[in-house]
Amino acid sequence: MKILVIRFSSIGDIVLTTPVVRVLKTQLDATVHYVTKERYAGMVRTNPYIDRVHVLREGQPLGPLAAELRKEEFDCVIDLHHNLRTRLLQWHLRKKTLRFAKLNIQKWLLVNWKIDRLPPVHIVDRYLATVAPLGCKPDALGLDYFIPEADEVPLDWLPPTHQKGYVAYAVGAQHNTKKLPVKRMIELCDKINKPIVLLGGPEDAATADEIERFFHSGEASASYEKGLAELGKKAVIYNACGKFNLNQSASLLRQARCVFSHDTGLMHIAAALKKEVFSIWGSTVPAFGMYPYRTKFTVLENTKLSCRPCSKIGHKKCPKGHFQCMNGLVFDFYLP
Repeated sequence: MKILVIRFSSIGDIVLTTPVVRVLKTQLDATVHYVTKERYAGMVRTNPYIDRVHVLREGQPLGPLAAELRKEEFDCVIDLHHNLRTRLLQWHLRKKTLRFAKLNIQKWLLVNWKIDRLPPVHIVDRYLATVAPLGCKPDALGLDYFIPEADEVPLDWLPPTHQKGYVAYAVGAQHNTKKLPVKRMIELCDKINKPIVLLGGPEDAATADEIERFFHSGEASASYEKGLAELGKKAVIYNACGKFNLNQSASLLRQARCVFSHDTGLMHIAAALKKEVFSIWGSTVPAFGMYPYRTKFTVLENTKLSCRPCSKIGHKKCPKGHFQCMNGLVFDFYLP
């Protein structure tokens, strides 16, 4: 059997599909092809359960991709994205298709009316239910993330202060209301009070620079002193944002003692690497089914607000203006 799996984006969502490709390969002995956007292809090319990766290039119409895929003569298409573009691609292919149920109505009810009709099921298990008609069953092995040997980061690349152990903190998120304000990130780092590696992309480097400057003694952190004077300022920070590619960042996650993360892709990579995760939630909620999968985790969220969730993906700024989902969040955790 030859199967095409469709998931165009993004980092976390692609990682969450890895149990599906694994059961297709191991339980059906299928030839598995995967189609995604070009920028994410490197994440799946190293997956041993995927036989071939097809890419949708930036700005490319669906026609050339559909023509390429038609030549493969797939027996079945598994659509784990399920949007207009993927339905158009299915129309071009005209093959038997199994589609992931997105539950958009249930999400709309929770966001707009705070009526929870979502099943208490992780999105991965819903992905796996999509391929149940083929005879596939969940294998309880969790997520996969395969780091190429060339991208393994030696500890001696880190400062001496971090070479004997550190905590990783993924500071980014696609939308502002899914991440802590910088002041609260500083408070969190102070509470962690251990060597910390800040992880994220180039777009997160300026935020990470602010955090790093605060914990360096001297005039650079003077502007913060009034609001954060009570902090011990003992955390030792290394800003790795934008200095490593995605696979290298995953290598740093794998070597961390534990991982703090907003609701973002690095959180799911950490879960795939079986790290203990402290997941931080603002405008979105774990009830959407995208909390860390099959790894030890602690949820940090403000459950005393009637306005959460205000979105299924996040906003540029708090619709209410107070941002209490993050400003009022209590850092209730213990690190030995």
